[in-house]
Amino acid sequence: MIARSIASYVRVSPRKTRYVLDIIRGQGVDNAFSILDNTNKGAVFFIKQALKSALDSAVKKTKGSADASNLYISKATADGGPMQKRWRAASMGRATPILKRTSHILIELDMAAGAEKKAAKTTTTTTTKKKQAKAKTASKR
Repeated sequence: MIARSIASYVRVSPRKTRYVLDIIRGQGVDNAFSILDNTNKGAVFFIKQALKSALDSAVKKTKGSADASNLYISKATADGGPMQKRWRAASMGRATPILKRTSHILIELDMAAGAEKKAAKTTTTTTTKKKQAKAKTASKR
C-alpha cells in the first residue's frame, strides 16, 4: 500500500456505493477516473474525492516519483456508518422507521509491479545526484 484515503460519514448507502467500487477495484487510477466520469450513480462524486485524495497523498509520499499511470486501486471498500433514524406516518395511526444510511469509503493505492523498481531507481539516482552536487560545491570552497 502506497497511499490510503478514507471518506467518512458520506450520505450515500454503502450498498449503492459498493456497486461503483466493484467496477473500479483493481483498475489503474487513470482508467478508474475515466470509468467514474462515465458512470451515472450518486456515489461517484464521493468516490472521486477519495480517489483524488489518495492520489495526492501517494504523490506526496513518494516525492513525485509515482504518478497516476503507475498506480492502481488495490483495495476499495464501503463500510456502513451511523444511521439517522426518522419516522414516517403510516396507516391506522402507526409510524414506520426510515433509516438514512451513511458510509465510510476506503481506497488504497499501490504501485504496479514494474513501476516499483523504476520509482526506487529514480529516487536513488536523484538522491545520489544531490549528494554529488553538494560534494562538488564543498570541494570548490
